[in-house]
Amino acid sequence: MSGNFGFVPPNDDGSNNPENGNNNPEDNPQFSEIFKQFSGMGLDIKSLIASLNGSGHSANLSRDVIRDISRKTLSAHGELPVGVAELNQIREAFTIADLWVDDATTFPSLGIPENCAMGRREWIDASLTGWHELAKPLIAGLSEGMASAITNETNAAEMQIPGIGNIAGVMSSFMSSMIATQLGQTIGNLATTVTSANDVALPLLRPARTFLIPQNVAKWGDGLEIPETEVRIFLALREIAAARLFAHTPWLSAYLENTITAYGKGIRIDFSAIQQQAQDALSSGELDPANPESISHALTSGMFTPEETKEQSTALAKLEMALALIEGWIDQVVVDAAGDRLPSLIRLRETQSRRRATQSPTQQLFAALVGLEVSPRTARECAAFWRGIGEMKNENRDRLWEDAVLLPQQSDLADPVKFLKSTVVPDDLSGLI
Repeated sequence: MSGNFGFVPPNDDGSNNPENGNNNPEDNPQFSEIFKQFSGMGLDIKSLIASLNGSGHSANLSRDVIRDISRKTLSAHGELPVGVAELNQIREAFTIADLWVDDATTFPSLGIPENCAMGRREWIDASLTGWHELAKPLIAGLSEGMASAITNETNAAEMQIPGIGNIAGVMSSFMSSMIATQLGQTIGNLATTVTSANDVALPLLRPARTFLIPQNVAKWGDGLEIPETEVRIFLALREIAAARLFAHTPWLSAYLENTITAYGKGIRIDFSAIQQQAQDALSSGELDPANPESISHALTSGMFTPEETKEQSTALAKLEMALALIEGWIDQVVVDAAGDRLPSLIRLRETQSRRRATQSPTQQLFAALVGLEVSPRTARECAAFWRGIGEMKNENRDRLWEDAVLLPQQSDLADPVKFLKSTVVPDDLSGLI
């Protein structure tokens, strides 16, 4: 059965027999071109071979693969170096924005870093660890789902197929490589549009810090006919608000990772359904086993995506709510901080809102990995919720980030006052309004 994966020639002449001293398919010149093609797709060939030989462990998500694919994707778009003039302009915007944000949140300043302007590739390198940690639970879920499905299939057939225990490892390694490819391509494309370290509204940088990407800031404001100074200050306000939130909510990273872990644990794989999908794809010509690009397209397009379970739906709803609350809080802090000091604030917020609706960085990432799309309506409701809380006291708005248990649920968004009263002891109610 292992021969069906293409690592052993159909007419084996014994050259790949371990007893003959050549048990590494990668060393066989007959397959060098095949391995080269698969490696170009981002597949971790060594893990696949280890799984085939029974020496592999659970599939791992390769940071090196993610980084290399991200950089390769970015190279197709190019990047500009950061000049001294740009650095000074952005430092000035940060200095102004940091003072304004002091009036809008109780979370203290992180200060302005010496290097507060960076290039696209530097953003990739700075955020890579955060992306990797967020995606790892998906691989764990896939590995467990594969192993469980293989075991069930074997037991159902009431027989033991030689090498069956390695198949789950092979498929898990293959899928981990495909996720690394998807993630790398997504990050590389995001690097051409994100305006700052925290533009994705996720706690990716550890420790949290701030910087803007001048090339993308200019691209963001292109054609708006809004003074560049205002654009820089607006984006600096968002960046500082996000960084302060992430720096002072150390539990948030683990909360998001645990939510994705819950999604991963809900993965269930039905081989009979996948087999039917594959047969249909073969019949239509959409899938060609001899063409690695065809296989890659089939996997990345969701052709063999497992059906979403109830546990996954619950986890996605929880994740969507968290992302919307983060985005809504940042938006409201920016509004309060800017006040009437940014003449173009309304237009800047409208531009940001449109950008989030059509090409949100978090949308692109989670749509690629787990099919999540944050509803614009939920984002608006969260922004309105934080506005309602802030109209009472900013410290109440910030206090709700002390622990995950204090955050509102979807049903709480319509009545901020009622929700806030439910989170404090009766003696404190007199100071709410």
